[in-house]
Amino acid sequence: MSDSTRPSRRRGRRGATQEGPRASLTQLIPFLLEHKGVLVVVAILSIIGAVATLGQPVLVGQVIERVQAGETLGLLVWGIVALVIAASLIGGYQHYLLQRTGTAVVYSSRRKLVARILRLPISEFDSRRTGDLVSRVGTDTTLLYAVLTQGLADAVGNSLIFVGAVIGMAIIDPALLGAIVLVLGVSVAAVVILSGRIRRATQAQQEKVGELASGVERAVGSIRTVRAAGATERETEAITGVATEVYHVGVRIAKVSALVVPVAGIALQVSLLVVLGLGGFRVASGAISVASLVTFVIFLFLLVGPLATFFGAITSVNQALGALGRIQEVLDLPTETSDDTRIAASLPATPRSATAPGEEPAAIEFVDVHFSYPENVIAARRSAEQEAKALLEAAHVGTSAIEVVRDEDQDAASAASEPGAADGEVLRGVSFRVPRGARVALVGPSGAGKSTTLALIERFYDPTAGAILLDGQDVRALDRAALRAQLGYVEQDAPTLAGTIAENLRLAAPDASDAECERVLRAVNLGEVLERSPLGLEAPVGESGVMLSGGERQRLAIARALLAAPPILLLDESTSSLDGLNEQRMRDAIDAVAAGRTLIVIAHRLSTVVDSDLIVVLDHGRVVGQGTHGELVETTPLYRDLARHQLLV
Repeated sequence: MSDSTRPSRRRGRRGATQEGPRASLTQLIPFLLEHKGVLVVVAILSIIGAVATLGQPVLVGQVIERVQAGETLGLLVWGIVALVIAASLIGGYQHYLLQRTGTAVVYSSRRKLVARILRLPISEFDSRRTGDLVSRVGTDTTLLYAVLTQGLADAVGNSLIFVGAVIGMAIIDPALLGAIVLVLGVSVAAVVILSGRIRRATQAQQEKVGELASGVERAVGSIRTVRAAGATERETEAITGVATEVYHVGVRIAKVSALVVPVAGIALQVSLLVVLGLGGFRVASGAISVASLVTFVIFLFLLVGPLATFFGAITSVNQALGALGRIQEVLDLPTETSDDTRIAASLPATPRSATAPGEEPAAIEFVDVHFSYPENVIAARRSAEQEAKALLEAAHVGTSAIEVVRDEDQDAASAASEPGAADGEVLRGVSFRVPRGARVALVGPSGAGKSTTLALIERFYDPTAGAILLDGQDVRALDRAALRAQLGYVEQDAPTLAGTIAENLRLAAPDASDAECERVLRAVNLGEVLERSPLGLEAPVGESGVMLSGGERQRLAIARALLAAPPILLLDESTSSLDGLNEQRMRDAIDAVAAGRTLIVIAHRLSTVVDSDLIVVLDHGRVVGQGTHGELVETTPLYRDLARHQLLV
């Protein structure tokens, strides 16, 4: 199975969330190694700072001994002052470096995540919720900041002081140190036990945050539908319900984390009482001096400081590791092109083709193509369809008013339930040829597999059997970027990106001039959009093109494809949102641009394709007829019924 058809390891749009992989500290190493130079500097500063800090109790002990002996202090006091100032300055600069490195780690993880997400197979987007992916880039990566600023790096830096303090205390009084180790050992064990609960709770919290972001993205992205259906309160309650779950998990984390604070406090107090009690006894017995006891107490405070930081580090690191597990899951997913080399190597040297020897290869040829969507994609699209139906039914709108927006979604959602379908096949032995420079139309009822056919040409998915040829070459043997550079694809729902008109037009042709942009806009009858705003091409279109009408968004998408001037145009119901006048103008514009190009057009209105060079009729994933309009009216009952229904015969 290729990457593009590999099932997701998590979930669909709705359904039970599976526990994702847990991250380990070793998975942080690649992020840290990117900043190893800075971390080396931090380590050096930590050593110098630790020496300055550990030198302070030693000098204090000498000061006490000199005072007891009646000797002059000399430069000892100034030495202590110098060590305090040096340790403070080093600590401040080290803090700055760690803060900067923490920010860099977040940036690096976001850069990697965005690069990976935008290269994932289309099946991952079809089976995952957009908001959850966005949450991983935003919320989850932010928790990595704590690893360096509050967690791992602080613990590593303070470990030197911790070790130095232990050595100093061992030199002064090993017996007293043994009592302290016993008390602190119990505290550390308690914190380690609590840390496992923190990690699990944090991972659950991040999952819920992703679900919350998905819910908000779904409602906001369909706000007009939600308002029109009177579903505002229901959507608010649903999203609030998820937010409540996030709150409860957060409270659980707070409770567990709160236990760490008293553990650290108790450890310090008990340790101090042990030192004062047992240490006082040993001073009275002459085992150690007062100066040694004071030095030991100062070392104890130096020991407990890093230990408290370590306790906090466990909490911060475990929270970060819970988020890192979700980040790493996406980074471990294969990209769209991961298996391309293996797939290309497995293809036959001479692709099967209906082209006769000596005949010019077809621009596009389908050879006995079978295709099944992955199970997770089918489940996700069915779930989305059920959500839409439930939304409208709850608003007392009949199911007959429900329109499935994309034929590709309909293909996947209905595939498994078709009689005779093997493994939910959407296409079953599809074969047809598109001669170079010809106009070919794909027609048929919803769910017949028309949009899926274009998706396979674009290699959003690969066939499960058979082959698709471009100029006689199997498309799976071609570089995807090179393949798509030859294709202009206009999707059925005509997506418009937030930004300006010019940014939308130049998506596939970044070097196009303003004059070329204006020319192609006027060619698709969008000149009035330029005149609507004094900003012209720089006029914003709003989120998802909300400042444009449905027909204008569709024409803008066609203009974007025409501006790139590819040799092959794939138009998926490209005139569905246009009125009669604009539809005719659009047809004229496409006719003008189509000269010398190959067109594959999907249309429900047969009036837009009756003059095509070839019409391919699809039904339940099979080709049931091929020919011109006149030929199909005579030979293909399904086409004849469609034409009669649209008053074309």
